Amino acid sequence: MTELKTILHVDDDEDILVIARMALQLVDTFEIHQFNSGPAALAALDDVKPQLLLFDVMMPGMTGPELAEKIKLMDQHRDIPIIFMTAKAEDAMSKELLEGGALDVITKPFDPMTLGQQIRSAWQSRELATNS
Repeated sequence: MTELKTILHVDDDEDILVIARMALQLVDTFEIHQFNSGPAALAALDDVKPQLLLFDVMMPGMTGPELAEKIKLMDQHRDIPIIFMTAKAEDAMSKELLEGGALDVITKPFDPMTLGQQIRSAWQSRELATNS
């Protein structure tokens, strides 16, 4: 099973970026690369080489799902799993994101102490499904 190490995180809320960085880098040991917009994240994809993408759903300019669609058109990045984070805990939206290929949907506010474990669990479920 491949160990998850590198996450590219995109959120337009500076507070969420700070809390997620603390949760994923200090509480857990992920290498996290953060951006406050979709275009900035797209520009960094080749350099970061993330194993997992963690996107806010609602962002100005380019939403998380729009960013995901752009990445799915890129041969070298189309298979990177995506987890979405959203403050809108609507079942219909979560279902739509999951049916669209999202690995998981995490509701904000999230628990910083368990965020890393939520992400690891989704990653491990994918790894088990891929290897069986």
